[in-house]
Amino acid sequence: MPAAEPYPSPPSSPDSSSPEAFEVDPVLRNALRYTISAKEYQTLHEYLINRSPAALRKRAPSPEKVSAISRASNDHNAAAIRASLRVFIASQTGLQVWDLITTRLLSRGSSPKAKAKASILRSPNLRLSLSLSLILYLHRVLFRFFTRLRSNLLSKDAAPFRRRNPRIAGSLTSRLAPAVGASLAGFALGVYPADQLRLTIAIYVSTRAAEFAYNALDNEGWFPNKPRWWGSWMLMPLATGQLLHAFVFDRDCFPKAYGDFILSHTPNYLQRRPRSYPSALSWPEPHTIVDSLAEMSRLHWPPFVSPILYPNNHSPLPSTLASISPITDPAHPSIPHLSCALLHPGNPSCSSTFLTYILAASPPLLKFFTLIYTLFSLPRWKAYLSSPSQELNGLAKRILRTTLFITMAIGSSWGSICLFANLLPRAFLPTQRWFLGGLLGGLWAFVDRKGGRSNFLYSVRLSVDSAWKVGRKRGWWKGVRGGDVGVFVAGLMLVNAVYERDAAAVQGGMLRKGLGFLRGEGFVDRLAGREGEGREEVERKSES
Repeated sequence: MPAAEPYPSPPSSPDSSSPEAFEVDPVLRNALRYTISAKEYQTLHEYLINRSPAALRKRAPSPEKVSAISRASNDHNAAAIRASLRVFIASQTGLQVWDLITTRLLSRGSSPKAKAKASILRSPNLRLSLSLSLILYLHRVLFRFFTRLRSNLLSKDAAPFRRRNPRIAGSLTSRLAPAVGASLAGFALGVYPADQLRLTIAIYVSTRAAEFAYNALDNEGWFPNKPRWWGSWMLMPLATGQLLHAFVFDRDCFPKAYGDFILSHTPNYLQRRPRSYPSALSWPEPHTIVDSLAEMSRLHWPPFVSPILYPNNHSPLPSTLASISPITDPAHPSIPHLSCALLHPGNPSCSSTFLTYILAASPPLLKFFTLIYTLFSLPRWKAYLSSPSQELNGLAKRILRTTLFITMAIGSSWGSICLFANLLPRAFLPTQRWFLGGLLGGLWAFVDRKGGRSNFLYSVRLSVDSAWKVGRKRGWWKGVRGGDVGVFVAGLMLVNAVYERDAAAVQGGMLRKGLGFLRGEGFVDRLAGREGEGREEVERKSES
């Protein structure tokens, strides 16, 4: 008996063959098919059209007619077109609103940048909306095509083809064939111009794919003897090491917002301009201080020659470091290293400076993460009402753990400069010690290992993006035209394959709903109706 078709054609009904289904004007009939479903039209008719003037009610088709139109034709393609059109309109509207906010509201007080007029077909917003809508449409069409092809090849009538072409038949009849084939729709991302957003999308999808693949392997028992401390936090030291090195030596390859956050929460190690300092004299900016530290690395960390002890020395600083003289000239004479004189000129003790930093940086970070976590907890307001003490206790723990992690990570990265200056010879790993310093700072992710997975993976994505740009800048590798699109397609294939094999490995109900919507199965969570400990275990692993 032939295999049942997974998406059978709609059964014929008396209404579908009646002339009533075609009494509507053809243009209006097609417009209704590709813009609204029969169920949506019934709701619209009930709440809006029925309350409209009598003339409009007479001209509007009845819900029965629209339902007959849907049953009389293949509604799968129409549904795919409807969804893609809505994605296009919603994304285009959202991008236009965002441009309006950024250009009119957020840029008040600053001179707006003049933008060169370009054709509407070259508009990045239009091409992004077109790319997203095409990905959705092609993904649905390809998924349905490969699903029906697989079903037909598994039937008895296709047995001769399977015998003649065993490899091709094996590939097309695989359980993963529809998922992998539908992922070819990802090539539509190439409609959008090759810029930072396209690279960010490719990195995000590929890293999430690797995360879900690891979850699937873990669910299948590939890592049976994992130690209790094993988790995603172990990626953080490598990410922070690379990011700190790029921040010092390749700031053009470093995410600006990430760097601004670090600099704004470094109260002790970056000396700000004193209020009493004469305005006519120059004072090094934070980025100048960081550049001076990079130059010290290249000069193998020179010692500090205090102008207070040696007033006759008219050039205590190397010529490339003359810009930091307002900070180092009045530094404490007992400081032995020039880096320490730059970071904490008024305190000769590196350890007390580190402790002072912790006390000064913790309160602002605590306020910041309290606000952020409180906002993110608002969607769970029902849980807070049902068990307020338990939920508030968990929220407080997450805030404190993240605050401790970020405070100690930033402080340890800056403090490692003093640590290595006192422990290591000047010429030993002069530039590579920045990576080691970031690695030491990243080890503090251990304290936030139970709830900081999203933060860790976010830093990993930033590190991958930064490392790629540093490699291209230094000539370690060359980019391939459209390579980011290929990475996106490969990541989408892996995500689809994991979702097909083990939906529980795709963590997050909204992500599973999104994948179901992408396939045309509806905006539903495949695991929503399942009960048992399996789903709870997977969600618990997402916190580690």
